[in-house]
Amino acid sequence: MADSAYEKYSYGEHYLQNVYVHIPPSPAPANTGYWIVYIHGGAWRDPDILAPSFKATQDHLLSDSSVSSSIAGIASIDYRLSAHPNHPQDANSLKASEYRNAKHPEHIHDVRDGLALLQTKYGFGERYVLAGHSCGGTMAFQVVMNRVLGAGEVVRPLAVVSVAGVTNLAGLVQEKAHIGAYREFVTGAFGDEADGKVWGAVSPAVDGEGAGGVVDSWKNGRVVVMGFSVNDEALPGSQLGFMKGTVDAWVAAGGGDAGVERRVRIVEDMVETHDGMWINGKEVAGVIAIGIRELKDMHV
Repeated sequence: MADSAYEKYSYGEHYLQNVYVHIPPSPAPANTGYWIVYIHGGAWRDPDILAPSFKATQDHLLSDSSVSSSIAGIASIDYRLSAHPNHPQDANSLKASEYRNAKHPEHIHDVRDGLALLQTKYGFGERYVLAGHSCGGTMAFQVVMNRVLGAGEVVRPLAVVSVAGVTNLAGLVQEKAHIGAYREFVTGAFGDEADGKVWGAVSPAVDGEGAGGVVDSWKNGRVVVMGFSVNDEALPGSQLGFMKGTVDAWVAAGGGDAGVERRVRIVEDMVETHDGMWINGKEVAGVIAIGIRELKDMHV
């Protein structure tokens, strides 16, 4: 984001507890425009993938005249990370504010606190699209789940956009059992699954219709967009399949007596690699743009 006009705000003492904010030169009015808030990926632990990784996507969004006029502001949230074996640290030689050893729920609590800072400063309420890539896509859904964040802890968005998001931790670890890094990063962030509870509780696709899941919790939501690439070498397409039943049930729950129109859009023709999506930014921007256009079409 260094080439764009932005402000960096801290919501905690750790060096990663920051939000980066960009206000377009001609922002959309607060009552008709939308904020875009992004959560980066990196398996909850990669210090090379941080909030400024949204810069390429941001540039594509702002150059797309079909959506740029509807953007009131853009923010990207950094959060404390878990330890990474390829980026070792010596806890004895570092300040606590420099050490990366976060465990659930610290990552999602940082996202919550970053959102709270944004709401305090800009007051956009529910008028935002919460987008994320990879584990950021997971956390975007976690924000709208009562069993992860209580209803009073955060103002929930009108739309969630999850690009290559992990939706079922146990399913991912099982499918990738031949690659130890998957179990390693999941246990590094969420602990061992010996008790069989935490992994399921934080997975958006697991018991998504049950108490505290997406369907039960996200009452004000209107749009979900999920994107997956055919060339994603890191995240299997089964993660999308796991989530389809949950989002379909969420749409149905908005109908009937509730009378609230909800929409789900699934983009499966992306072609970038897992990291190529955000490095290039064009495809991630395209998926986010769908969310904005759907909200506009519903006159929300």
